[in-house]
Amino acid sequence: MAATITEQEARIQVRDAGLRLLREGLVARTWGNVSVRLDDHRYIITPSGRTYEELQPEDMVIADYQTGKYEGSIKPSTERKVHEALYRTRKDVGAVIHTHQTNASVVAAARREVPPILDDQVQLLGPTVRVADYALPSTRKMERVCVKALKGRNAALMANHGALCVGPTLEDAFVACVVLEKACKAFIEAEFLGGAKSINIFEAHLMHQFYLRKYSKEAQKNR
Repeated sequence: MAATITEQEARIQVRDAGLRLLREGLVARTWGNVSVRLDDHRYIITPSGRTYEELQPEDMVIADYQTGKYEGSIKPSTERKVHEALYRTRKDVGAVIHTHQTNASVVAAARREVPPILDDQVQLLGPTVRVADYALPSTRKMERVCVKALKGRNAALMANHGALCVGPTLEDAFVACVVLEKACKAFIEAEFLGGAKSINIFEAHLMHQFYLRKYSKEAQKNR
């Protein structure tokens, strides 16, 4: 299971991640959402309908990903069910970020799977970036299709919607968002040059497994 953190650390991390996403142009206004796993049943998530600039650590909502119940009077993100499904099914996931970032949204609108075209993409995100089937927000279907698209991956596109990135820590999930945007931009622009040329899928799998089993663990030790 991904490492746990204290409640106050999680509140600050989630607030800061929202501001970083805003600065990087990966979200706008109230779009998107961020969460961090607290323990074996609780997580902290951004509230619904609030701009990132106004959020304070105490505004983050504690919820139970096993029961779906949340604490306090502030409502959590309306798309929290996807976060909960990922925490229940992926023990390696310690953080989830949902964005409407530009290039990823373009590829999601085209419903195009991103092939293995960049080294950092395949190492951090997985051999390909799948597209989850279209589903209405906040539905059980959205939960199912997103979990399926993220199986064995740290990023997925949501058809006609946006993107989902995960990681053992919030920093890892944030980096996944940045790398996904870079890969989608490269994929789009390569279309004008005759199309992107893929890395061999076997080598892509090897690079991703090496990153998961060795490189990422070494990076954690050096922090």
